[in-house]
Amino acid sequence: MGNRVEKLTHLSYNEVPTTDPNGHEQDDDGPRIGVSYIFSNDDDEQEENIDGTENDANDDGKEYDNRNDTGCSVYYRDECIYERNINSIEMGTHPCENLLNKCNPGDLVEFVTVGQYPHWVVYVGDFQVVHLQRSEIKLNFLSDASQGRRGRIVNDLYKFRPLNSDVVVQNAMDQVGAKDQHVCWRNSECFAAWCRFGKREFKMGGEIRIGKQPYRMKLQLCEKKSHVLEFQSLEDLIMEKRRNDQIGRDAVIQELANHLNCSEEIPNDYGCN
Repeated sequence: MGNRVEKLTHLSYNEVPTTDPNGHEQDDDGPRIGVSYIFSNDDDEQEENIDGTENDANDDGKEYDNRNDTGCSVYYRDECIYERNINSIEMGTHPCENLLNKCNPGDLVEFVTVGQYPHWVVYVGDFQVVHLQRSEIKLNFLSDASQGRRGRIVNDLYKFRPLNSDVVVQNAMDQVGAKDQHVCWRNSECFAAWCRFGKREFKMGGEIRIGKQPYRMKLQLCEKKSHVLEFQSLEDLIMEKRRNDQIGRDAVIQELANHLNCSEEIPNDYGCN
């Protein structure tokens, strides 16, 4: 399991240990940019009920706006293994009834709503999905798993070669009913991605966190501004990426501005000057 640290609260950017992304030590007076790899519990535990009472996905009165998504690219050493372009078509979301007409067995679907972590599911056919929710692998109808949230098919975000669709479905179905200590994934995204790509890096403890940080996440804050963070494992990177998805691009920009002690004012809109 390596030296995985569990059940610790994520630190904000102005509290994290820092280092230069290129590995060079800088003078004390210079900016030091880096990232913490200490993360909170399984973020899916903070979502609303999926099997319980009906709840409004936008009960705070805000409609989900994909313009507040944080575009990012993920690299393992020099290879791009994930990319979400803020201008790409996959950013558009659909209501559940439209998704049912678009999904094929083995597809990955991401449900999104304001102020919540994205929830990933594996479509297995017959209007059903398999997903990780609150430390249990469940089989639900897509409409129930959505909880009124809008969704989108996200097969192409990760750049690994996918398994055959039959294998993806079998991977998911084989895990239905697993719970608690028998669950090997920290969140719904890691589970769904493992089903589709079969990579051990998506599992808890799949990589040992020692040595140089081989993963880089490039946050595309706007057309002309980006910021790079480094991680020791894909699991840690996904946790941070999902936290950014949950708080939204505007909050990410403000956190980074505070951390870097930027003097310029960050506009509170969808532009970035």
